[in-house]
Formats: sequence, C-alpha cells, structure tokens
Amino acid sequence: MQERVVFSATSQGMEPGRIAPVHLSPPHSRRRATLHAVNGGGRALIGFRERGSHRLVDVKECHVLAPQLFALIQPLRAYLSKRKGKFAAEIELALTDQGVDCAIKGITVEGLDQIEDLLDLCRDNQLARLSLDQGYGTEGFWEPEPVTVTLSGVAVPFPAGSFLQATKDGERALAAAAREWLGECENVADLFAGLGTFAFAFPATMQVSAYEAARDAVLACKTAAMRYRPNMSAHHRDLFRNPLRPAELAQFDGVVLDPPRAGARSQVEQLAQADVARIVYISCNPSSWARDCTLLTEAGYELAELRAVGQFRWSTHVELASLFLKSGK
Repeated sequence: MQERVVFSATSQGMEPGRIAPVHLSPPHSRRRATLHAVNGGGRALIGFRERGSHRLVDVKECHVLAPQLFALIQPLRAYLSKRKGKFAAEIELALTDQGVDCAIKGITVEGLDQIEDLLDLCRDNQLARLSLDQGYGTEGFWEPEPVTVTLSGVAVPFPAGSFLQATKDGERALAAAAREWLGECENVADLFAGLGTFAFAFPATMQVSAYEAARDAVLACKTAAMRYRPNMSAHHRDLFRNPLRPAELAQFDGVVLDPPRAGARSQVEQLAQADVARIVYISCNPSSWARDCTLLTEAGYELAELRAVGQFRWSTHVELASLFLKSGK
C-alpha cells in the first residue's frame, strides 16, 4: 500500500532527484515487539506503556502485531497470573522461521513446579525459543531446534534479541531499493550489517563485505554466508569507534549503510572523503539522516532518489531509503 509522502528532502536543505510515495506496511504485520507485564492485583497485565508515561495499557486487541505474536499474549497473561507477589517483567517477541521467539526479563523461575509450568507454556504454544534473564544475563530455556530468520531466501541463524526490521513487508521494500540501486555494482560494502538484511539481498555473484559490531550477529551472518553465499564475507568491526577509512573504501563501487537512530557521523565523515560512486543510506531517523547526508552533499554527492517506508502503521515514525551519487561518476 502507498500513501502520500510526508517527508520532504527540500525541507532539510537538500535538492532531491526523485521522492517516491510512502510504502506503508499492512495491518497485523509487525513481527517484533517489546511488551511489559506487571501484577495488577491478582492477575497479570500485559501490554504497552502510554507515551510519556509509566502507565501500562493491558492489551486486549491489537491491529498492529502479527497474529502469531498477539496469540501469545493471553497464554503469557495466564502463566504470569499464577505468580505471587509483585513483579515487573519485560517480554520481547519476534517472529522467526520456526515460530515465536520469546524472551522474558525480570522474573525468576524456582522449583520444579515453576519449571514445569514454563515448559507447558512453551510446548502448548509451540514456541520456537524461550530465553530468560533472571538478573544474570540472557540464558536459553527452550529451543527444540536452531532458530533462523529467512533474509532474501537465505536462512540465517537468529541470536536471541537480534535486530529485525519491524515488518517483513518493510524489509522487502528497503532491500528492494538497495538491490535496485546497487545491483550492477561489482564490490559492495554493507555497513552496520546486522544479520545481513541487505547483504543477502544482493546478487549471489556480487562481492559483498558486511561489517557489524555485534559479535553474535557477525557469526550468524558468516555462518549463513559460508553455506549459501561464497562471495560474501562478514567482519567484526565497531564502525562508531573504527569507521572504514577512504583507503579501505576505495575497493568498493557501492556502499549501503543502515545505522542506529543516532546515525553514523564518524563513518559518513570518512565516506565524504572517499570516492565511492554510489551510497545507499537507510535510516530510521530523518533528523540524523539529514545531518549525516548534509556531509555527503557538501562533499559532492547528489541525492538522486528518496523513498519513505512506513513500517510502524498509525504512527509518525518513518524509515528512509536514499541513493547518493558521486558527481562525475
């Protein structure tokens, strides 16, 4: 579904080439969420906090979450309602190839009865995995088979708590933009690569180097690449503290980067000094995107195309996919 674009590059002091309509993810498509749970006086309340408040809204229906995620809320509510005393738990849900991956932080499981109750929850709801953080870090509790997520047709190991684009639909739209804009390049760098959302979207014949700071994500990406993509390599590197320098970037004719909300100022400063022909910048924060991309335009890059992707339906949040071309290239 498409809607009228709500973000203008010209309002950020840039002259865009082409601004495409917003791609909006459909209802019931969000595949990851963080919920909160408390003892509400004899029964558990599970839901989201009001914006700017600690007040918890007990969720009884949701037109945003994927049905598989929403279907787990009532069983979790029933399980937590058995617990005595006060508690405040955080529940992370993600939809994987094997089903729902669930991680619970803030409760302790003690004694055979509590362990059996939790095992029943896993079995009855066919969870792909359950992880617990009882105050000493995340530990696996239930995982009948290795959990994976499929990225552009490649099954990638999914470490608990790893980042996923909020909707599969949004992931496809962003990956399609990167593939369209860089598909004819020969050697591409994927910066802030995560599990390889964009790296695996490129043609298998392309040389792709993925750089990521999270060790578990790098290992997952490398494992999948060794099996499915021999022309792809994964590298552990903190691009905030140690960005790729112009001499290192010289080997690439295309770069895609998808940094956190804070942006990628240190890396973009190095890109601005390099001579990469095509740069695709994916951003979840228009403000940091505008700040970083001003550095590119001042260094001679031109904003050729801008696409907005609305993964967070009924919110003002928007993702941006943008293509920058080096003048004269």
